[in-house]
Amino acid sequence: MSEFEVIEESPVTLVELKVALKSLASGKEQESFRIEKTKAYLEAFATESEKETKNLTQKITDLNIPRLKERQIIKIIDLMPKDLDSLKMMFSAENLTIKDEDLKKILDVIPQ
Repeated sequence: MSEFEVIEESPVTLVELKVALKSLASGKEQESFRIEKTKAYLEAFATESEKETKNLTQKITDLNIPRLKERQIIKIIDLMPKDLDSLKMMFSAENLTIKDEDLKKILDVIPQ
């Protein structure tokens, strides 16, 4: 097996992944099984447009919430939690505590 070196890592939303897969597969005739399954998943769950996703990312970033990282913002956008408990659960999995007032700010930005 060949070894790969990771040069850079950056989180991407499901919508961005969907766009990237479309551009990659545009020139190929036959796609692998994994790509087909991934595309089916993205069609079902990545329903927003790329513009809406970038806009929402910017809005959450502009809230300037301490300790909130880019990967957590991406996770919020992918899951689109509807209530405070769902949002708290996302952060408890990472052992991250954020004030309730900041969580409410995030929920106010997320379209319902």
